[in-house]
Amino acid sequence: MNGDLKQLQHKLHIQFHDRLLLKQAFTHASYVNEHRFSQHADNERLEFLGDAVLELTVSEYLYRLFPDRPEGELTKLRAAIVCEPSLVKLAESLEFGQYVLLGKGEELTGGRTRPALLADVFESFVGALYLDQGLERVKVFLDQHVFPKLELGGGKMQITDYKTELQELTQHHNLGALEYRIVEERGPAHEREFVSEVFMEGRSLGRGTGRSKKEAEQQAAAVALRELSSIEQ
Repeated sequence: MNGDLKQLQHKLHIQFHDRLLLKQAFTHASYVNEHRFSQHADNERLEFLGDAVLELTVSEYLYRLFPDRPEGELTKLRAAIVCEPSLVKLAESLEFGQYVLLGKGEELTGGRTRPALLADVFESFVGALYLDQGLERVKVFLDQHVFPKLELGGGKMQITDYKTELQELTQHHNLGALEYRIVEERGPAHEREFVSEVFMEGRSLGRGTGRSKKEAEQQAAAVALRELSSIEQ
């Protein structure tokens, strides 16, 4: 495992009460098979649970987001979010692959970046979080790290480049120039967190935080887009 789960918890602003449960979420069956006399458990049962939790939470999110859309459209949108390619993108955006415990054979054959494995790990993490802290905490996680990254339309989902979208919006409406500033840096050098603020003609549009300056700027742009959403209505 290349990543430290303490680092992951700090990055996600989540502290597990049961750290063994978190470790299980990132333990692949190949690792357990090579350590048969240890107390490790693989993540397959958590994956099963996480799949059901995602179905429920995403369904509620879409139900509230699109009050006028019929069942068929909501079903297509939900399928677009919880399908393997989408879960892979989300797992990659959170760098889940680097935290997985793998057997040597799986590691050598590139298992850490294998799409099916990444999708399963995302589901198992959701399942572990649900068991550790309940459904409301899962919703907070999704609100912070998943739903803001979704662009839904035509039954498809993609992770959005918020900075580009904000730039295009402001240029289209001649709103003025954008400027990003890193207004705060927190934490030690190996666990740095950045706070970015985006300004338009001196007016603050939003703040965002991230483990890198680029991630912080993306989050600030996402907040700004919500602030300016009334322009296109």
